[in-house]
Formats: sequence, structure tokens, C-alpha cells
Amino acid sequence: MRTSVPGNSAQARPTPARARASGFTLIELLVVVAIVAIASAGVSFAMRDSAAAQLDREAQRLSALFESARAQSRTTGVPVVWHAVQGGFRFDGVPAGTLPDQWLDSGTYVADGPVVVLGPEPIIARQAVVLASSSSAAPRSLRIETDGLRPFTVTEPAP
Repeated sequence: MRTSVPGNSAQARPTPARARASGFTLIELLVVVAIVAIASAGVSFAMRDSAAAQLDREAQRLSALFESARAQSRTTGVPVVWHAVQGGFRFDGVPAGTLPDQWLDSGTYVADGPVVVLGPEPIIARQAVVLASSSSAAPRSLRIETDGLRPFTVTEPAP
């Protein structure tokens, strides 16, 4: 038997489509929040100071070039000497064109340590080069150094 209680009629019951259209589910909201979080993280990494990133790249590249020149010196038995020159650098003791001789960024320069001797002995003297950049608003420098046994590493110079 049917009663006439309010809300008991067939028209008053919400259909599944009508219930779905009334709001978002928790899963949908979590997906949107996750997408926004990933997008904002990507933007924050892209907004990094480009001059600081460029100096980091230059220092890592020079460190790798030092290790490459050191290996070439050890295999050939010829000492390799790195010199800082106006607008770039030079490796003496390797065939011309073997290693690059220009900075990636024109604002990079050597602040300290204009000469590095790389071999051919397996143990070399403690050496360091300080790179700086004139491209950034705040002065920043990085130190590329070795103790003579370990590979060259990039560090922040001591104040």
C-alpha cells in the first residue's frame, strides 16, 4: 500500500544522473589538486635563476674537461696545462680541437687560479680554480678543486 508521506513519490527520488550533476566526487578533486601540484612544481623548477644555473653548468663542464685532459695526459705521457685566456681557456699538451676552448656563457670568467697542471703522473699537486659570472645580479663563484688524488669537484668557496 502506498502512503502519501512527503518524499515517497517516484518523482521526488533523485535519479543517478541528477545526483552526479550536483557536485564533484572526492576522487575528482584529488586528481585536480595533484595536477595543480605537479604543474606548480614544474614552474618553480623552471623559474630557477638562470645565471646561477649557467655557472653551475660551466663549473661541472670544466671539472669534466679537467678529468678528460688528465686522462689524456696519463695515456700519452705528455703533461697537459690549462690556461685561462681572455674569453675562454686553453689546454696545452693535447692535439688542437680535441677539447673545447670557450665558455658556454660569455659572462663566465676565472676569478682565481689561472693555471692548472694535469699530469702525466697519477698524483698531481693540490689545485683549484674559482669561476665567477658577471651575468648575475648577485655575485657568485664556484671552486673547482682536487687534492691531487681524487677527481676534480665543484664546491662553494669558503667565505
